[in-house]
Amino acid sequence: MRMMKNNNNETVMVIGIDHGYGNMKTATRCFPSGVARYDKEPIFQNNLLVYNGMYYQIGEEHKEFCAEKTQDEDYYVLTLAAVARELDGKGMNRAKVHIAAGLPLTWVATQKEDFQKYLLQNECVDFTFRNKEYHVEFAGADIYPQGFAAAFYRLQDFKGINMLVDIGNGTMNIMYINNSRPLEKKCFTEKYGTHQCVLAVRESLLKELGTVVDDLVIEQVIRTGTADIGEKYLTVIRKAAGDYTKEIFHKLREREYNPELMRLYVVGGGSCMIQNFGEYDKSRVTIVRDICATAKGYEAMTVRKIQRNGGMLV
Repeated sequence: MRMMKNNNNETVMVIGIDHGYGNMKTATRCFPSGVARYDKEPIFQNNLLVYNGMYYQIGEEHKEFCAEKTQDEDYYVLTLAAVARELDGKGMNRAKVHIAAGLPLTWVATQKEDFQKYLLQNECVDFTFRNKEYHVEFAGADIYPQGFAAAFYRLQDFKGINMLVDIGNGTMNIMYINNSRPLEKKCFTEKYGTHQCVLAVRESLLKELGTVVDDLVIEQVIRTGTADIGEKYLTVIRKAAGDYTKEIFHKLREREYNPELMRLYVVGGGSCMIQNFGEYDKSRVTIVRDICATAKGYEAMTVRKIQRNGGMLV
């Protein structure tokens, strides 16, 4: 979160938010993208958000993949939770907020306007999160291409031909950046993320061992390469995750990836699959493990935009 004065001399908090299918990320926070709605106050209230007379338990589970993030109220409620977490980190509960967010590369052109309206559906909002009251006025919302934002800070490193891959929970975004310039005509979005890997692993476990393993265990192995479980289960999970990772590289080759002719930059929460199970030349592949990198990029791009319009950091 960055405090700024805009060209009207108003104090505005710029908050970058990465609306993932697996996790919501800001520049400093990360939490599961789950929302459970209740008409009455629930028993457990660790991450309870109260808005518009309804109760929402935040982070209960991952959100299912949906082609349009505006199809229900979940991402709006999750946005309020993300804003609250950032404000709380600075000891604030009232602010004028400018949101910096994004969409998968090939969705931006068709969904940008609708997503912007969705995020700005209320000029001001009063809600409670974790028993703390918040009053938020929305000053604006900028929508950027997902993936590119994560590379914003290091564009100067993209000399020659480069492929940038952002592997999320539900999608994989592919972009070419040549001599620090993104190529709009060479942007692709595949429905090929960590969630699909979990499904593939789950199927392998059922087929080979006849066992259903909790997704939390599978996700831990994907994320870290190991878990405190029996060796036979670990072997099957690693094998299935490795096969899935080979398919990721196959998808990249379909988009003309050639490790001898270009460098590969991998960002997003799914980059752990490449690091833990991929076979690649480490001198030609850079893995950015900062899961908040995209949110930081959104934030930085909006800060630059406001500065160009006469605003300044405070």
